[in-house]
Amino acid sequence: MKTKIYIDGQEGTTGLKIMERFAKRDDIEILKIDSDKRKDNAERQKMINSSDFTFLCLPDAASIEAVSLANDKVRLIDASTAHRTNPAWSYGFPELSAKHREDIKNSSRVAVPGCYASGFISLIYPLVSHKILQNDYPVTCFASSGYSGGGKKMIADYENTDRNCEMDSARFYALTLSHKHLPEMQYVCNLSDKPLFSPFVSDHFSGMSVMVPVHTRLLDKKYTAADFHNILCEHYANQKMVSVMPFGGEGVLDNGVLYSGTMSNSNKMQIFVFGNDEQILLCSRFDNLGKGASGAAVQCLNIMMGIDETTGLV
Repeated sequence: MKTKIYIDGQEGTTGLKIMERFAKRDDIEILKIDSDKRKDNAERQKMINSSDFTFLCLPDAASIEAVSLANDKVRLIDASTAHRTNPAWSYGFPELSAKHREDIKNSSRVAVPGCYASGFISLIYPLVSHKILQNDYPVTCFASSGYSGGGKKMIADYENTDRNCEMDSARFYALTLSHKHLPEMQYVCNLSDKPLFSPFVSDHFSGMSVMVPVHTRLLDKKYTAADFHNILCEHYANQKMVSVMPFGGEGVLDNGVLYSGTMSNSNKMQIFVFGNDEQILLCSRFDNLGKGASGAAVQCLNIMMGIDETTGLV
């Protein structure tokens, strides 16, 4: 018997990318809603409760509304920001710990991480949980994303042939130092203060790099960049979708240059460690539409179904 899947918000960027990952699968049945009934709550409720799993690819308010329509039997995977800091929901990043993976497997409510948050948390969670980085460390983060991370409107803006020429260059935003991913970055990593986060959009469709610098003089104990690399290698050992690259990118990076778009169209994440005894630069590189969104959502589904987590993702 096939597993019944409904995607609430299947016309959005994340929903469409989830659909792409189901294209060659014969173990699931996609439930389709008539296009003119996509905002009809009675029809949405019928579709949600006819499914085994429903993906919520919606704005936050609509996602919260969708949860209220679901019965206790349907298992929900939410790609919005709405439930990522809700302790009643499992956080959909299985590589963080055995407990995270087990919670996802058994949960009926899973919140998929945000794209920037995925990169940040992949670097900081292991260091805080292993007490290498103190939770009151003044964390800063800067990150580059492809323009697809902004959804349909931003995609249309960047692909408009008459666009403003300023969009040819890096587009810094969130200059008020507030961003919708900050609460989960702080919450999941158990940081006492929110990070100082500076993101920018680049003129390429997809792909993302998230960077976190560390000053070793501010640590409680003496650690080097090589120590950080060893710790992250141990933490992510034997993971299928997250890999720690050789120290300094040796043999991976071309002439010591890291490009944000290299992992575009991939569902995997690469982690790099650069630096020396005084300063360390941590980097996570992945696709904002892959491990940063749709790929992560499908990975969670696979774990919840009890099948190989890479199904449909390789």
